[in-house]
Amino acid sequence: MRQPRRRDRRPSRRAASAPVPDPPYLLPASGADVVLVGFFSAKRKDFETVMADAAARLTAHGGRVVVRIVQRRGVSGGGARKMSLPYSSQTLLSQGKARQVANVADLIEADAVVFTNPLTSHQRRTLTALFGRPAVSITDELFNFD
Repeated sequence: MRQPRRRDRRPSRRAASAPVPDPPYLLPASGADVVLVGFFSAKRKDFETVMADAAARLTAHGGRVVVRIVQRRGVSGGGARKMSLPYSSQTLLSQGKARQVANVADLIEADAVVFTNPLTSHQRRTLTALFGRPAVSITDELFNFD
């Protein structure tokens, strides 16, 4: 007794569609209110200068940094090997800190949330949906000042 021939399971030969890039975010020229967020390891001691440099860069390009929020990853016995990893691959921040940023951005009616860390496109989309305003990285090419 012979079984019927199964359909070929090779992938189709259609070309895969290219991912649609996120539109670039341009900082408004006239004093946009910005929440500046940084994620740093507890081992990094110069986080204040990184935040000050980012605030100065935003101010020079017409932004107004209203609030600075820092997420520091603490050093513990078990967490030392995970220091370079974000709390969440979706939001970069811990859940509580992401809610805090969203609440502060709503309270001050910020125009954008700017991260000092690079964000993936998935993180950018997730954070933008969570905050209800553009979430971009100051180190990202999509954050075009010129």
